[in-house]
Amino acid sequence: MTTTNRLALTLTAATLMAAVLTAPAHADDGPSVPPGTEPSASAPVNVDANDPDLKLPEGATLAEPKVLDIKQVVEDQSGDERREDTNADVKFALQAEVLFGKDSAKLGGEARSRISAIAEEIKIQKATRIRVFGFTDNLGSSAHGDVLSRRRANAVEGVLEQELNDPNITFEVRGYGEQYPIASNATEASRKKNRRVEVSFPRGEN
Repeated sequence: MTTTNRLALTLTAATLMAAVLTAPAHADDGPSVPPGTEPSASAPVNVDANDPDLKLPEGATLAEPKVLDIKQVVEDQSGDERREDTNADVKFALQAEVLFGKDSAKLGGEARSRISAIAEEIKIQKATRIRVFGFTDNLGSSAHGDVLSRRRANAVEGVLEQELNDPNITFEVRGYGEQYPIASNATEASRKKNRRVEVSFPRGEN
């Protein structure tokens, strides 16, 4: 090999080496942001208290403070009775089986004591507007469910009226039949939850 050829090869190798050493690194090999511009966790945030964007427009006022309505639900171990408390209302749900016989609106022996306990809570809350709503599952005809749920609601209202004995109290009584289920009607266990009477009233009414 001539001296000229060796010199050419040497220069070519040197050029390739320089190209490798000066080539930019692959994106995966480097930082996600340019060096020296990473955000600092300890950097203070300056807020301008006079920034017009932080002030209410002239003549505007803040909305009245509002207390969030929080619901608390307590259900006895058997599931026969459930109580729901919110900031505004108290609601008791009694499963039909603890109040009535099958397909009946006649109150059973245990029914009065449970309804009496609800009446005592109504007195404590000094409520004067009571809602008594009856519900059934989806078995049988819809018309039959409507009638049965209304008869059951009437029966519960009758006991409450006797227990409270207050002419200032007004009752709203309705039978909704299979409307507004609280569980699926696919199984007997879930249908049992839907067969119920609900008694609700405002909390702490004066």
